[in-house]
Amino acid sequence: MGGTRRTPALMLQGTGSHVGKSLLVAGLCRAYTRADLRVRPFKPQNMSNNAAVTADGGEIGRAQALQARACLVPASVDMNPVLLKPQSEIGAQLVVQGRAEGVAAARDYHALKARLLPRVLDSFARIAADADLVVVEGAGSPAEINLREGDIANMGFAEAADVPVVLVGDIDRGGVIASLVGTVALLAAPERARLKGFIVNKFRGDPALFDSGLAAIAERTLLPSLGLVPWFAEAARLPAEDAVGLDGRAVAFLRDPDRPIRVAVARLPRIANFDDLDPLAAEPDVALILVTPGQPLPGDADLVILPGSKATRADLDALREAGWDIDLRAHLRRGGRVLGLCGGYQMLGRRIADPDGIEGPAGESPGLGLLDVETVLAPAKTLREIRGRDALSGEALNGYEMHMGATAGPDCARPMLRPEGRSEGARSADGRIEGCYLHGLFATDGYRRAYLNRLRVARGLDAKAGGLAYDAEIDAVLDRLAAHLKASLDLDRILEIARAR
Repeated sequence: MGGTRRTPALMLQGTGSHVGKSLLVAGLCRAYTRADLRVRPFKPQNMSNNAAVTADGGEIGRAQALQARACLVPASVDMNPVLLKPQSEIGAQLVVQGRAEGVAAARDYHALKARLLPRVLDSFARIAADADLVVVEGAGSPAEINLREGDIANMGFAEAADVPVVLVGDIDRGGVIASLVGTVALLAAPERARLKGFIVNKFRGDPALFDSGLAAIAERTLLPSLGLVPWFAEAARLPAEDAVGLDGRAVAFLRDPDRPIRVAVARLPRIANFDDLDPLAAEPDVALILVTPGQPLPGDADLVILPGSKATRADLDALREAGWDIDLRAHLRRGGRVLGLCGGYQMLGRRIADPDGIEGPAGESPGLGLLDVETVLAPAKTLREIRGRDALSGEALNGYEMHMGATAGPDCARPMLRPEGRSEGARSADGRIEGCYLHGLFATDGYRRAYLNRLRVARGLDAKAGGLAYDAEIDAVLDRLAAHLKASLDLDRILEIARAR
């Protein structure tokens, strides 16, 4: 690792995907940060279309950006050196240390991993050099022995960086004893020796009822239990790592269909950066309705959002197959509003051209024709944090751009936003159709309030002067998560394991 100091570090690996590793890492980061340690998150390899722009001008998985926030530090590209952004069933954009390096098919990526490991270790060394503790997150499961050769996501990284491992199982999905015991059994002897304990996550009910279960796991794995973590319902308020988490939250969005402001979102197959929606879902008078293929866009929606996409032309085809293009025109005839974000903005125009095959086969597609603009995709990727103002209300806003290509046309003369002295986005002549490239803009409280007030007034409701403080609420949830873990895990023992590295 270069130098004599070995920074304490610990890696959480799971018995499978979506066992709660990302949330546990975020909670541990906040708990140890509140204990006055300099904590940093790290994930060698992530696969997600929910990404964040970092202060150093790259991109990483959204989960690692949340974990950095839990540590009260800016996100860095070194926190997630390898990010795979799926574009098709067999291929993904490869992002290394924050920069896109082309598209790799699954078979090709498997061969690339050995060449990526040194860069992963370089990033880990930089993160560790500025920390008292590094909390590392694995990906999927180390028991996928068919993927073990060249692994950089789980035990391959743990062995190369000499990091101890704690295994996490999800009791909510069932079979947690078998999954933990089976995972340990499938590991090679040196890998089993690297395991220092296990955690059972997402428990519902009386914890005492699982005492015998913990004992059975400990007996069969020869590992100590580090705790049983009760279900943390407020996890739904935090940005999800990928679209599977979004699917699981659709019911939560519908929990109160009588809320007066109804916002419908088209659930595109390659939806990206969908945490744009979270601040709207958190508003007490907004019902955010996630519409999946096979369902019509609701006729009584005040606003329909077309979200970001990692494969805009393919998702535009899927939108038409779902009949949502027809629903959108009916929605507009009823006086509704439409907002396109990034890929959704591109779809609203007259044409999307991809001459270099950036997102799939080269070619072009007719857009929805709702805005008089056209988009041409290009290899150069725009990645930058943005500050600006709403073109209508003048409210300040923050956000970030993450897209390939540019959009232009007559409707851009009516910009939606004015970031840093320039114009961004487009608006129809009647003002009811808008689009822009900015992600994260609804997280700014003043802008979100001004935008929703336009919907409230259009519905005949009073405008609001105050409202939700979204960023403060995210930090409060992280604090409550840290307290939740402190009450259920042996944090002193976990820190000892990290320090014994």
